[in-house]
Amino acid sequence: MAVAVRGGRGGGLGSGGVNAGLRSFFSYRIFLSAMFTLLFVATLSAILTTHPSASSQLPSQSFHSGDAYMHRTFLAIKSDPLKTRLDLIYKQATDHMTLVNAYAAYARKLKLDISKQLKMFDDLAKNFSDLTTKPGYSFPGQDAVDEEVLRQFEKEVKEKVKVARSMIVESKESYDNQIKIQKLKDTIFAVNEQLGKAKKNGGIASSISAKSIPKSLHCLAMRLVEERIAHPENYTEQEPSPAIEDPSLYHYALFSDNVIAVSVVVRSVVMNAEEPWKHVFHVVTDRMNLAAMKVWFRMRPVEGGAHVEIKAVEDFPFLNSSYVPVLKQLESSYMQNYYYKNQGENGSSADASNVKFRNPKYMSMLNHLRFYLPELYPKLHKVLFLDDDVVVQKDLTGLWKIDLDGRVNGAVETCFGSFHRYSHYLNFSHPLIRENFNSKACAWAFGMNIFDLDAWRREKCTDTYHHWQNLNENHSLWKLGTLPPGLITFYSKTKSLDKSWHVLGLGYNPGISLDEIRNAAVIHYNGNMKPWLDIAMNQYKHLWTKYIDGDMEFVQMCNFGL
Repeated sequence: MAVAVRGGRGGGLGSGGVNAGLRSFFSYRIFLSAMFTLLFVATLSAILTTHPSASSQLPSQSFHSGDAYMHRTFLAIKSDPLKTRLDLIYKQATDHMTLVNAYAAYARKLKLDISKQLKMFDDLAKNFSDLTTKPGYSFPGQDAVDEEVLRQFEKEVKEKVKVARSMIVESKESYDNQIKIQKLKDTIFAVNEQLGKAKKNGGIASSISAKSIPKSLHCLAMRLVEERIAHPENYTEQEPSPAIEDPSLYHYALFSDNVIAVSVVVRSVVMNAEEPWKHVFHVVTDRMNLAAMKVWFRMRPVEGGAHVEIKAVEDFPFLNSSYVPVLKQLESSYMQNYYYKNQGENGSSADASNVKFRNPKYMSMLNHLRFYLPELYPKLHKVLFLDDDVVVQKDLTGLWKIDLDGRVNGAVETCFGSFHRYSHYLNFSHPLIRENFNSKACAWAFGMNIFDLDAWRREKCTDTYHHWQNLNENHSLWKLGTLPPGLITFYSKTKSLDKSWHVLGLGYNPGISLDEIRNAAVIHYNGNMKPWLDIAMNQYKHLWTKYIDGDMEFVQMCNFGL
């Protein structure tokens, strides 16, 4: 079109200019049509030559059958295994050609550098040679030497010696292997230092992220408390159901201050239970979250007739510092300094590297309640303990039918090879640990444990826990947490369960088999990447979020990350 307009302007506004423009325009259109026709014929002939037998039948076929045949031909070409193999071979050859070219370029650079060095040394040697043969500097054979000439000669020689030394120092690295080795060692040391700093910073950042409370979770708790304050008449205390203390039912112990996490655990158990009305959940939280927890389960009653009891730690008066070692230790100045002083100024480098152990949750009463189950529930015989970062995928009533052989704890073992043995959690350089435990004993997992409370009372496991917890006031026997004292308390009192009951690692390990997860009764997001945090791993997060009650109005209002 642009050509036609320009042609019209060039020929003026008369009929001659118009005719020239039209001719140019139509010539352009004819040329484009011819090109497209030629391209179509070439493509068609290429297709037909790949199937000569089919091409001979084309004239007798209808337009539609020919079109279908062309479509099949294109599919056949695209799915030809030999073509795919050829592409792979070609790609492999291209990749190696690129690699060879890169090495060739580097070799050419080395050759060029060596050539430059060779030329420089040749020139320098020639300069020395020319200097000794320079007229006026032929000293050998002379009876008398001119002092001024000698001074000038000495000056020129020193200048050239200085240049020669400088060139030798610069070139020495290319030829001295010891210098090369030392330089590589220095580089490796510097990289290792940077890697160590990066790991340390990453651990601190991960720990901070794990300890943080997402805005959506904080919003949910505030909305629930606001609802309690606005409508107190809807949340009056009710008489506990007789099912709460009925030992013939299936009882779960769940200790947490996370409302949404508790709701997911309870919901996943009930939705996968064959007889949900026989399941009883004993939830214990702290005083701060008690109201929010109660409002949630009053607004969203558990489906299927399951029972939920919600209490605060403060509702159990025996849990005080005169009886519980952890509470007594938290009152000591040593523990307060350990947790709350500025570790950047006062902490040692060894302590700073274990920043995760400085999380106060490891000494919180909610975390250590698991060691008081017989006293919390004196009328029960068996209790299934669940962490708040698990999801239940199958009916769990089979756990109550497992014969624990008189042992207290039923748990899934986590050891393989030399990993996750007692030596990994306890300090076997301490004589008390070394004399009482086997360093190669297999560790097991907290998070889904079936406890025989009658056997617990008989073996006096809580007294054992108190004894060792008092001995570890200065952390000389183990670092903080509940697993090391658990390994000690239930040493030789634990029955190993089938691994399909409890699959761990969804909070830190991206390589867990999907079949293993699919077949698991309980999946555990142990680690820093909890499913309610932004740092959760996306490939596992949906397994947790599908049990969130999305119809709950406050979940929607708080924009919870579904």
